[in-house]
Amino acid sequence: MVSACIEVHGHRGCRGLRPENTLPAFLHAVALGVDVVELDVVISADRQVVVSHEPWLNPLICLDPNGQPFSSNEAQRHNLYQLPYAAIRRCDCGQLRHPSFPEQVVQPAYKPLLREVLTSVEAAAARLGRPAMRYSVEVKSSPEGDHRFHPAPAEFLALVLAELTAADVFSRTSLLSFDARILRLAHQQPQLATCLLVEDQFPWAHSICQLGFVPTTFGPHYLTATPGAVAALRTDFPGLRLVPWTVNEHNDMQRLLALRVDGITTDYPDRFRSLLSSVL
Repeated sequence: MVSACIEVHGHRGCRGLRPENTLPAFLHAVALGVDVVELDVVISADRQVVVSHEPWLNPLICLDPNGQPFSSNEAQRHNLYQLPYAAIRRCDCGQLRHPSFPEQVVQPAYKPLLREVLTSVEAAAARLGRPAMRYSVEVKSSPEGDHRFHPAPAEFLALVLAELTAADVFSRTSLLSFDARILRLAHQQPQLATCLLVEDQFPWAHSICQLGFVPTTFGPHYLTATPGAVAALRTDFPGLRLVPWTVNEHNDMQRLLALRVDGITTDYPDRFRSLLSSVL
């Protein structure tokens, strides 16, 4: 029996269907019925919290501030941490279809501020009569990137938390990161859920023990979610939520449902919602 409480997390909104981490992607995800909007944040030169996966312009999906394409060799020259938000906003990141997502509907779009996303999603959910939306906000940081592509962890986290507090979504947000430094700071905040993201580290218990505390959620790469790994996690860390990423194919979704995960993060929330409708 599949639990009716399993969550649909819309990865970067719905990257398989709309340009990633843009307002069209988030609003479409809400319309599709996601339970959680997942997004990534970086910091601009003028200390604005910008929704973007990379702390630079990705040439696969973005044009430069002059509306021109550029090569991968030039990508890190467009360092968002060195650009004011006004310049970042001039860069279109919606008219180039990501080559890995042929179903993606292209349209003009820019990298929005976190506050703009939260305001827009909250309004859209209210119009649709949806329950209060929840958010998974991934802080894109690393020790190598400190002061080069982003502020040091304390400042980075403070800027993000200020936006969550101002939007009154603090208690409905989970703070995600691969960077244990960010999560350790976030753990000091009452009512803030945390999620440790891991890619290829195994066994999972080692990653959690290295973190130094048990987060609210564990987010492994979906290929590492084997029956044995899930069973060990449930035994060693009862109550820890399990939400693998990024699950896009029907067979993988079915396999993870059978493992009784608490949710999945997907670029195609429409596919997962359809699967859930057929098995519940």
